Amino acid sequence: MDPKELKKAAAQEALQLVESGMRLGVGTGSTADEFTKLLGAKVQAGFEVQAVTTSIKTEKLCIEVGVKTFTLDELPELDLTIDGADELDQDLQLIKGGGGALLREKIVAQASKEMVVIADASKVVDPLGAFPLPIEVVPFGLKATELEIAKISKELGLSGPVVIRKNEDGSDFVTDGGHFILDASFGRISDAKQLNEQLNLIPGVVETGLFIDIATKAVIAAPDGVKIMTK
Repeated sequence: MDPKELKKAAAQEALQLVESGMRLGVGTGSTADEFTKLLGAKVQAGFEVQAVTTSIKTEKLCIEVGVKTFTLDELPELDLTIDGADELDQDLQLIKGGGGALLREKIVAQASKEMVVIADASKVVDPLGAFPLPIEVVPFGLKATELEIAKISKELGLSGPVVIRKNEDGSDFVTDGGHFILDASFGRISDAKQLNEQLNLIPGVVETGLFIDIATKAVIAAPDGVKIMTK
């Protein structure tokens, strides 16, 4: 089974958790996109949901497949968020933000009663850190913020390059919120909770891609089948 088929399998299983009438947070990324497409097909068949999307890109996809979207101000309390992850461990701690939507993804997830992660088995790791950690930062004072990140990283015994994310044309990647993203290649994060807390003390840091104690369940697809991980 190729990676795309695994993503579809996880998305299909997660779709069974969605009940008609739910207020649903819809994630961003290639696996979340598979879920959105399947959700759209179900909606076309008469299923009803109210969706809050985590990015402009996902909102456009929802509109294309016929899923009604609302703002989080219109629906500030959600029943469930379905989203992907770049990495997750056995305790359902996550690294997210590869798609550049980590801030909105975290806001939507926190507004939900539950967050379910959908992923293929290659995303399950121990410990987190092989995937570069996205850190969303304000453009003002970027160099000072980078120096503070380097300082904290050193204090926590972490090392590796921290680089600003670029678009394919070489321009700076800008999030939907107008921020930059720094990708930190730490390699191995022994204490994700402490790192998250320390990074969020830096004034120039808007949010990190570490999702600590947010996900409640994960649907993991592997060649031998789909399994459910819980805390």
